[in-house]
Amino acid sequence: MNIAQTPILKVQYTHDDFYIINKPHGLNFHSEEGPGFVVLAEQQLNEKLFAVHRLDKVTSGLIILARSKAAAAEFTQLFTQHAINKFYLAVSDTKPKKKQGWVKGDMAKSRRGTYKLLNSQSNPAITRFYSFSFKSGFRAYLLKPYSGKTHQLRVALKSIGAAILGDASYSGSAADRTYLHAFALDFEWAGEQIQHTLLPECGVEYAQLIKHQDFDSWQTPWKLDW
Repeated sequence: MNIAQTPILKVQYTHDDFYIINKPHGLNFHSEEGPGFVVLAEQQLNEKLFAVHRLDKVTSGLIILARSKAAAAEFTQLFTQHAINKFYLAVSDTKPKKKQGWVKGDMAKSRRGTYKLLNSQSNPAITRFYSFSFKSGFRAYLLKPYSGKTHQLRVALKSIGAAILGDASYSGSAADRTYLHAFALDFEWAGEQIQHTLLPECGVEYAQLIKHQDFDSWQTPWKLDW
């Protein structure tokens, strides 16, 4: 993303206590070379906001930003209790060792800011996923993390031999973007069930994927058997 171009963030949902906002891929979550996602959201909405979870720079999709310290504390508790269901879409062009199921294991730092999955299970990263082939040589993944580790989904797919397309850090094939997108959120807030999905807005492979008939069953991911 050209730093000279300040992206206009799209607010998916506005609540008295929080926003759900679409983070573009290629935008840092925290300010580094220029204003990060949180700062841009604060500038655009003209209020102090509180991060309660995050997305990697390469990842697009839905992010919750709390509008008060009290709401942020409540969200932190919900995330700690794994009471917020998050669902992600990924694409890979390599054949996986398995087509659905669980990936579980401890994670450790590896080289150049990356991580690796270990066989041990003392404090494991836990991910469940489904997948289908949407065109020759390309497979789509619907992933649900049950823990919130850095690079968790990128490492999980790499560990089953299906590095995410465009994810150079984990040996993914070159592409027009890194194909990881925070697709859906499902949680209860003040007695109300909050459910939102956001289709990827860029990426030639995503454009093909969402037209595929098998994608229909993923449109309401919280209804699937997790």
